[in-house]
Amino acid sequence: MPAGDFIAWIGHSTFLLRFGGEYWITDPIFSKRALLPKRVTLPAIKAEDLRELGAQVNAVISHNHYDHLDKESIRSLPRDSKIFVPLGLGDYIQSITTGTVRELDWWEKVDMGHDTTLICLPAQHWSRRIGQPTDTTLWASYMFITPETTVYYGADSGYFVGYREFGRKFPGIDYALLSTTAYHPRWFMHYAHKNIPEALDAFRDLGATYFIPTQWGAFHLGDEPPGYPVLDLKRHIKDRNLDPSRFIIMDIGQIEPIPNTATNIRGFQKSEFGFGLHTCARKRVQEARTGSY
Repeated sequence: MPAGDFIAWIGHSTFLLRFGGEYWITDPIFSKRALLPKRVTLPAIKAEDLRELGAQVNAVISHNHYDHLDKESIRSLPRDSKIFVPLGLGDYIQSITTGTVRELDWWEKVDMGHDTTLICLPAQHWSRRIGQPTDTTLWASYMFITPETTVYYGADSGYFVGYREFGRKFPGIDYALLSTTAYHPRWFMHYAHKNIPEALDAFRDLGATYFIPTQWGAFHLGDEPPGYPVLDLKRHIKDRNLDPSRFIIMDIGQIEPIPNTATNIRGFQKSEFGFGLHTCARKRVQEARTGSY
């Protein structure tokens, strides 16, 4: 691994990020299946490799779908891992890990030390799992802000007005990790998953410097073949006459060093838009958990 900060693609929505000597892993899944869909490409590392890193490992879980919350992968994280999850998932995650688990609401931020901030943000998606009825736990995206770099991890989401709000609230995002999978058929997938034109619109709205496509190439989750989204992305980049240097299409296992010259962003505040979504989603999850949904 190179010295300094970096972004490494493990596969699907799993990235290994290093900021200031600490590691973050997003939606870790190392298993051969996401409940039923079989993995078509191997992950870049095994779960046990995380224990060999010799530094603190933190994890973020975006929602409870099986390709983003894999029980065996969570269980295999280092024993002292810090795991951040959306509202409603805390008890479930704590039951399968020895790590420290913290629930986060939309627009909630966590000071991680070393001038690093994690912010839980809205997404347009949904939640359901065996034993967990629809929308009884929250779903989220995340912003990582360090003194040198701002990285947005979009997880699963349809295209929505939130991207414009994030771009306004966090100007100077360096890397936008945006989903590009399971977007066909559109009549079924359009609300929860962006197609490629919508992913490009989200990138524009965020005002990020670089776009890193996520989730393609590991599981067959939509009508399109697993490798199709990146071909679709390249075609739309050309059709829109966009600068290809701003699109980092990573290979599984590729490590992208983060230069020290990235923008330093420190501001945060809760907007009327953010508070409105925050209140609505929180109320929905709390009602579901108390049986009044």
